[in-house]
Amino acid sequence: MRSQLRHWLHRRLRSRRFALLDALLHTQSLDRQAVLQKQQQDLAGIIAYATQNTAYYAARFAPLLRVPAAPDGLPLGTLPILRKEDIRPHLDELLDRNADRRQVKLGHTGGSTGNPLAFWYDDAKHELMRAGMCRSYMMSGWQPGEKILNFWGARQDTQIGGVFGAGWTDFIAAEKTIAAFECSEQQMHEWSSFVRGYRPVLLQGYATVLAEFARFIIDTRQPMPATLRGVYSTAEVLTGPQRELIERAFGCKVFNQYGCREIPNIACECRHGRMHVFTDMVYLETPDVSASDNMGQANSRLIVTSLTNRLMPFIRYDIGDSGRLLADEANHCDCGSPFPLMEMGMCRNNDMILTPSGKHIHPSYFNRLLAHLPQIKQFQCIQSAIDKLTLNIVASIALPAAVTADLRTRIARDIDEQMALEINCVAEIPRSASGKHRYVISHCSNT
Repeated sequence: MRSQLRHWLHRRLRSRRFALLDALLHTQSLDRQAVLQKQQQDLAGIIAYATQNTAYYAARFAPLLRVPAAPDGLPLGTLPILRKEDIRPHLDELLDRNADRRQVKLGHTGGSTGNPLAFWYDDAKHELMRAGMCRSYMMSGWQPGEKILNFWGARQDTQIGGVFGAGWTDFIAAEKTIAAFECSEQQMHEWSSFVRGYRPVLLQGYATVLAEFARFIIDTRQPMPATLRGVYSTAEVLTGPQRELIERAFGCKVFNQYGCREIPNIACECRHGRMHVFTDMVYLETPDVSASDNMGQANSRLIVTSLTNRLMPFIRYDIGDSGRLLADEANHCDCGSPFPLMEMGMCRNNDMILTPSGKHIHPSYFNRLLAHLPQIKQFQCIQSAIDKLTLNIVASIALPAAVTADLRTRIARDIDEQMALEINCVAEIPRSASGKHRYVISHCSNT
């Protein structure tokens, strides 16, 4: 009864969000052919809109779209791929010229590749993102009004006004967030007590944080509430050992989510463990085979188009990850979802930093550490010993001595006073064998 009351209040408070959720649930009630037909219509619509209403796409798409389309649809493969290095100098040109500048806000990616990106968003985009998240949660059997507990490492998301910002609406939304910037044994004792008292239905968080907490739960034999129905892993690679650890600790299924800040809600696992692509929100391509996983299975780089974002269209966006769309003969799932299937390759694979005092520092800390330094184009932090970090930086201008001194002071204050920091300015940072840029690498013990 209490969850029903919360849901009723939340629907009144967030009427736009729940109207969008109702529309998303209607789409997934359609059959596969109708879903894919809608996707093609939405794809044509976003390309036409972007060409007519943004300076960036007008310059790049208009000449190409004058060419007659192929009989089977738009010549999507002839359109240029949008890369992060294209976005940075053309941020204003990518904004819808009809946008109300008083309403738009500037967001930033988490920088999982060590190269954070700015993007435009507004309340409408935020509400659609949250509606899409709710639909993903419902794949576990969760219903609106039931409790969710987030373990989140991005500080900007846990402040009031952020994605999971605390406030008086927490009770109505049946959602609370633990700021999981670091994982110490004392903190995890507090977390386990809070989980038992709060009795959530779902947990959600970064894979590394969830796995570290799960290990603590198992090692200390902490009981977890029987209310738990699912754990949602997001923002990072979820490995097989991490999945097994989390499921053993919390006694419920792990659901892997895939998306990013600039294009959320790309795909999510169902109860059968299959990753479904939300074709009413994105168009996903795998144009070439360019990477292999640890089993030697070929994966393509993923190119994604947001079908819903007209404020700042992302069309044929190279998201920096790899994966594989499944062939038609393998594109069936017993869950009954009409959305097609994919498998993930390597993406967002970064390590936790282990400190001499036993804390685990999440990689997102380094995004916050360097966010105020616009001259930094790219970075990589390497932990070579328990008390030593090396920060390699690609910068447009050299960092002043006062700035490097401040970085060392903050590392000692925030991470550990015994932690030494070496700072190197380099011309480039090599990528890993998978083609990804790992921006935090630890050679000490990691989950």
